[in-house]
Amino acid sequence: MADHSAPSVLIAENLILNRVREIATQIQRDYEGRPLTVLGIFNGSFIFLADLLRNLSLPLQMDSMVVSSYRGKNSTGMVQVQQCSERCHLSDHDILVVDDILETGLTLEAIQKHLLDLEPMPRSIEFCILLRKNCPRKCEINARYVGFDIANEFVVGYGLDFNGQYRNLPYIGVLQV
Repeated sequence: MADHSAPSVLIAENLILNRVREIATQIQRDYEGRPLTVLGIFNGSFIFLADLLRNLSLPLQMDSMVVSSYRGKNSTGMVQVQQCSERCHLSDHDILVVDDILETGLTLEAIQKHLLDLEPMPRSIEFCILLRKNCPRKCEINARYVGFDIANEFVVGYGLDFNGQYRNLPYIGVLQV
């Protein structure tokens, strides 16, 4: 790894954890009494997903999907679904897709298309994202739950990485690369 200076803190750990609790409260209220499957998009969302699930007391199923579209700090523009478990029950379930960041919208659009092609189809599909970048989108995707809106900067920490590094930071930071 090239020698980079430490990322500057954009969103402190306590602010992240408080916002995750607020989102969990909203999800709890919205999905009370409904069969929910939470689908985490790995690797970037795993810390956010774990904290979110610990704040939910709903009966739910959890599964994961591995998706990639980045090389270094740039999106390749091509989304690859590398792995998707077939354990979860989607019939008549509400699906809550949890991801780390909404930037171009290509990843979430590909996930949505993938889920809509499954038989039987889910009852609903909604998105919960930690960060929404203020940048032009290549497709129209709306997230029902958003942790933070951020500027169009390259961020790491709290699960987000740069070439596999920085995921373990307890905060979200801006990386100068």
